[in-house]
Amino acid sequence: MSFTVTLLPKYKTFKVESGQTVLEAALSNNIPFPNRCQIGACAACLCRKIEGKVTYHLEPMLTEKEQEQGWVFACQAFAESNLLLTLEE
Repeated sequence: MSFTVTLLPKYKTFKVESGQTVLEAALSNNIPFPNRCQIGACAACLCRKIEGKVTYHLEPMLTEKEQEQGWVFACQAFAESNLLLTLEE
C-alpha cells in the first residue's frame, strides 16, 4: 500500500510505499529534503505534520508538546495515511 505525501511550501508530491520512511521516499523521488544522519539523531529532517498519521518503529525523542504540534522525524516516520507536511515553522 502507498500513500501520497504533499510537501509545503512548494506543494511537491511523492508516493511513500509501505515499509519506507518518509525521507527514503522523498529522496528516491528526487525531492530535496534536509537530512544528515538518517537515524533520528541530528534533527535535520525535522518537519511538521499538518495532516495525516505517521508511526515509528522506535519513538523519536520528541517532547509531548512537540508531538502535539505535529513535529516529525522524516527519517524515522512511516506514513499511515496521506500526509501534508511542511518544512517551514
